[in-house]
Amino acid sequence: MAESNPSVQSRLIRDLEPAVAIELERHISTTKDWYPHEYVPWSEGRTFAGPLNGDAWEAKDSKLTPLAQDSLVLNLLTEDNLPSYHTEIALSMGRDGAWNTWINRWTAEEARHSIVLRDYLMATRGVNPDELEDLRMAHMQVGYETPYPNDMLHTVAYVTFQELATRISHRNTGRISNDAICEGMLARVALDENLHMLFYRNLLAEAIKLEPNAAMRAITNVLINFQMPGAGMPGWGRKSVQIALAGIYDLKLHLEDVVMPVLRAWGIFDLETLTGDGAAAREELSAFLKKSTEEVALFVDKRETYFDRLIARGQEPVRLL
Repeated sequence: MAESNPSVQSRLIRDLEPAVAIELERHISTTKDWYPHEYVPWSEGRTFAGPLNGDAWEAKDSKLTPLAQDSLVLNLLTEDNLPSYHTEIALSMGRDGAWNTWINRWTAEEARHSIVLRDYLMATRGVNPDELEDLRMAHMQVGYETPYPNDMLHTVAYVTFQELATRISHRNTGRISNDAICEGMLARVALDENLHMLFYRNLLAEAIKLEPNAAMRAITNVLINFQMPGAGMPGWGRKSVQIALAGIYDLKLHLEDVVMPVLRAWGIFDLETLTGDGAAAREELSAFLKKSTEEVALFVDKRETYFDRLIARGQEPVRLL
């Protein structure tokens, strides 16, 4: 994987400052503040077992399916790691001027997501609270480290795709929850993620104008090695497979609803300014996308075969298709 040139990174951080300020102003004028407590059905809550002598959690307390529980837990644990994300982004973008103002604004908005998700799950007794807290402790102590330390271009490229992926995951988790309150809450969270994606997408579009080759290399590296920030958390493997099978978030969605729309917005395959490593990176990306398209077709075929087998055994597949 080709590394970024530190001098190019430093120059871009300086030269993109006006674009950051413009996007920050646009974001603030577009977004609307909201209050997590307004999305939580507090009247459903009751005291848990412990020092206050409440009722122990039982599986029957939850109105959520096991799949919805898994997806909500993965989404929440991902949001919980905000301190690590803030640190990584601040190190890559710097702590000065409009960059710093944006990072702090983004962090404040993102913090609402873990607040509302956890409050909803506790008020509705949606998941085992002890297990959730144990998972949070384990996940946050591992933290998150970007594979692109102190690299603004790779960071902005990554969060562009990641914010959009998270938006889709939240929306589809709400849809499969069979709970109108949960769906409304996650739709509100997803709106934030979409606005954040637009900020980063627009910022990288400006970077492409200034440094097309370096930006193209960053985009290619990120997509070829892309993983959601929750990868590696306890239970990720099993839960992510079930989430993919259900169509909450899978390779098909990733390619068709995340990767390709963003690449089209940037006009990646129409760029006439690429040379050297930038041109080579685009060729690598083209080959990767071709391979990914073939993998999507294979995944869809295997999923349908799996569903057919379940139906033949008299089981109804859980899917959002």
